[in-house]
Amino acid sequence: MAPPSLTLDRFLNAQKSTPSADAGSLRRLFAAVGLAGKRLAQDLRRAGLLNILGTTGETNVQGEVIKKLDQIANITFVEAFQQSGVVCALGSEEMEEPLLMPDHWPKGPYVVLIDPLDGSSNTDVNMPLGSIFSILTCRYTDRPPSAEDLVRKGTDQIAAGYLFYGPSTMLVFTIGQGVVGFTLEPETGDYLLSHASIRIPPRGKVYAANEGNYQKWTGGMKQYVDRLKVRDKAAGRPYSGRYSGCMVADVHRLLLGGGIYLYPGEIDKPEGKLRLLYEANPLAMVVEQAGGAASTGTMRIMDVEAKMLHQRVPLIIGSMEDVQEAEACIQGRA
Repeated sequence: MAPPSLTLDRFLNAQKSTPSADAGSLRRLFAAVGLAGKRLAQDLRRAGLLNILGTTGETNVQGEVIKKLDQIANITFVEAFQQSGVVCALGSEEMEEPLLMPDHWPKGPYVVLIDPLDGSSNTDVNMPLGSIFSILTCRYTDRPPSAEDLVRKGTDQIAAGYLFYGPSTMLVFTIGQGVVGFTLEPETGDYLLSHASIRIPPRGKVYAANEGNYQKWTGGMKQYVDRLKVRDKAAGRPYSGRYSGCMVADVHRLLLGGGIYLYPGEIDKPEGKLRLLYEANPLAMVVEQAGGAASTGTMRIMDVEAKMLHQRVPLIIGSMEDVQEAEACIQGRA
């Protein structure tokens, strides 16, 4: 079988522009995403040799200890977006306030939200990692960007996706016309189309959840996860547990094979742990475009009203039928 040959740039050049976006600037933006991914993948491959494992001794706005690779990843993406000239505002998990670039406006029409390195607990043990990105356009065309341009509903996204750093480096994204996956060819440095039209099965046989939090969950959440473990041949149970500590890796598995990822709210922390704007919303857009669903347990993720940059939200995401069954349990309907 001949290897794939369609590059990321050629693919984007052949697509119809998304609403409020022009093809040329969108290609430059994705070139910046791809460049940051290549640089970061290279650092990750050599992390154990470059003294960039471990922590910096600081904490981020989330109150989490900053890993050296978190900091490197953030700097890598910031530099790539600054150099692109098409990003006028950037929000990141690692930055308390957004980075506004009014000198790029209006020629640079895009607002980007990122989780530069998802799965930071995996950095020191050579486990999978990822990066998540959400792309919007500036809210207004008659003034430079402000912080409010970043705090928006998921339905405002024009594109979203993730980079997955595993045995190979993949870029998976949607521009509102389905979901595609590109694999980095390390010899040429090109991202080549390897997954032309990704569709998530309506139901899977795998679930991913941090069951160390089981005692903190609500009764409905416990009921659902317990049900997944009960043998029921007609329902295709029991499900297999697959939790890696990297949401990108877990969602990527489900996107290709079906199933469900759960990071629910807790009895004492109903708002959940994951961030709405740069984790839940972009993955929700990708999974929905592939035929799946993403929910808080009570409503669609992309309909959640955004109120602040680092807002948290519960996340139930994956195959449509699995998410619907989880919602029924959480809501006391099953």
